[in-house]
Amino acid sequence: MTTVTRDDIYSLPMSRVGDFQFDEHVVQVFPDMIARSVPGYASILSMIEQLAARFVRPSSTVWDLGCSLGAATRLIRRRSPLSCVVHAVDSSAAMIERLRILLAESSEEASEEGCPVELHESDLQAVEIRDASFVVLNLTLQFVPAERRLAVIQQIYNGLLPGGALLLSEKLCFEDLHQQALLTDLHHDFKRANGYSDLEIAQKRTAIENRLIPETMETHVQRLKQAGFTTVAPWFQCFNFASILAVR
Repeated sequence: MTTVTRDDIYSLPMSRVGDFQFDEHVVQVFPDMIARSVPGYASILSMIEQLAARFVRPSSTVWDLGCSLGAATRLIRRRSPLSCVVHAVDSSAAMIERLRILLAESSEEASEEGCPVELHESDLQAVEIRDASFVVLNLTLQFVPAERRLAVIQQIYNGLLPGGALLLSEKLCFEDLHQQALLTDLHHDFKRANGYSDLEIAQKRTAIENRLIPETMETHVQRLKQAGFTTVAPWFQCFNFASILAVR
């Protein structure tokens, strides 16, 4: 059984808080970090598994873009036909190497059996998506420069089979300043309830504010429709995190 290491990266005062990186330090604590930082994360993962069972077709490809440690990948593979291939893509060498180890360990467990998984250490903009029935962008697009996001969504749309689906989860921002302030406060309360100190919350926010650029729900929906998706259905929101299902 893999031991979950507690996230204490920002627990001590720093003279200078650098930009957030998905490096070896983050990899070591990532499961704890995301569980304690993202409200509704477990609900989104459970829906990804359910959607895989619905949308993944035999002999098609499935893409987990920004796969991190493969939480979605591992759920998808066990709900997909053996004739499929799940492509797990991440630009972080540390994430991909750790995922490689996790998959090797899980191959010995009957509960983790499923279709093949191919790992790609790559910028998601550099992969060619083809014959896809299901694509996951789970808290990933927010790290792509805003001017490149339409190209990413268009690339996914073009690589999907008719009737294929994209699951897009993102942190949101809000045009109404009062709504933005309220949901930010509620998110910070969520972190405090999960054991993060005010110092940790402040330093993590400083580290990530130049890396993670959120957009409004309306912006995401409009972009998906612009790319050509016929059905765009926001299905989940918890505070300032949301998920959208888009079907070609």
